[in-house]
Amino acid sequence: MANIRKSLLQFVFAGSYMKRWNDKLRPMEFIEADKQAHKMIVAWLLCRLNGGPDAASRLALEQEVVERSMFDYFFRLVITDIKPPVYYRIKRNPADYAELAAWAIDELEPLLRPLDPDGAGFWARLAEHVREPDKTDLPAKILDAAHNYASSWELAILSSMNSFDPEMPEIKKDFQRKLAARKDLNGMDELMGSPDMDVSAPPTSALGGIAKLCGQLRFQKRWSQTPRIPETSVMGHMHMVACYTYFFSLAVGACPARLVNNFFCGLFHDLPELLTRDIISPVKKSVDNLSGLIRNYENEEMERRIFKPLCLEGHQALADRLAYYLGLDLDSEFRECIARDGKTEAVSFDELQSVYNHDAYDPKDGSLIKICDNLAAFIEAYTAMRNGISSDQLYQGIWRIRTQNAKLSIGGIHVGSLLADFD
Repeated sequence: MANIRKSLLQFVFAGSYMKRWNDKLRPMEFIEADKQAHKMIVAWLLCRLNGGPDAASRLALEQEVVERSMFDYFFRLVITDIKPPVYYRIKRNPADYAELAAWAIDELEPLLRPLDPDGAGFWARLAEHVREPDKTDLPAKILDAAHNYASSWELAILSSMNSFDPEMPEIKKDFQRKLAARKDLNGMDELMGSPDMDVSAPPTSALGGIAKLCGQLRFQKRWSQTPRIPETSVMGHMHMVACYTYFFSLAVGACPARLVNNFFCGLFHDLPELLTRDIISPVKKSVDNLSGLIRNYENEEMERRIFKPLCLEGHQALADRLAYYLGLDLDSEFRECIARDGKTEAVSFDELQSVYNHDAYDPKDGSLIKICDNLAAFIEAYTAMRNGISSDQLYQGIWRIRTQNAKLSIGGIHVGSLLADFD
């Protein structure tokens, strides 16, 4: 059985320390974890528009894209000190890259091998991908387009402050060239909204508007009234929850559809905070009916700014899928559910494990995703405390999560024992 360990959770969080564009003048810090989330939101849009006519092919594409994105992220975390130009020079020499890949696999194995005790699943796929990363198939094209979009979005913000830098025009042209090379993907023209593939151009479609709108979740800081090191954004938190949820799903033996659904539910679970900002749980619960009022407002704004524009441009399927991830039919993203005969049905975790853990039911967890949301919040607070930041909010957050989960077990994973590893 796959095993979830403290070291793995902390490793995923390490992307919150990794600064991007740190040789440029920046109006804000650009963080690797945030970029990964933005990339995967764009990748999801492209997956849904390029996944083929049947559910099986779409699912296979999405799982491949999800896993390869994590493999690339983990590899990036262990080679963090190598700047991209140096890395690309290494890749041009097969012998040099083979040495780098072997070293990276050795570094990753103690962290990720417990997810794949038999060495024939997740870990085996990761090791193979690191050894041979240069693929040219559809998943590779989607990830390349999503990566260049998210990076170009950052560059558009940097450009005005770095007009003196002779590298900037060259970098921009390189991104435009790489994005233009992916124009054969369905949805790319809508996503870009500019013939010359300039991300800084105003959006001209719902797809482009949503991709840019989601990027703004990078600006929203978690625990906004509490100093922390490192600070984390809502965007980075969403990616962390998505990764944790995928790990937990592997550990409980989830079917491929459940794995993919859980990842994207984790990725999108805080999307409505784009419209309401991050409101901490004690505040939501301190006023009668406040949580319900916030939920109603979020739903109204999501309809106005995301779902309606998508539907008006013929993307009803995209809107419906996002609504499924957000649990709108059940009024909560944290409820187990399946899709049967075109309708969403609430089920229990035990039923999900025993009866509905099959792709045909399109299953999605709820409790498991909530646990991963809490674990991500716990690690944000715990890490800040270990880095010397002390506040009542952090103490209370750690105590609350430990207390609520002390005796909690799900699918054979004892959450309280996992939290106890954090001394």
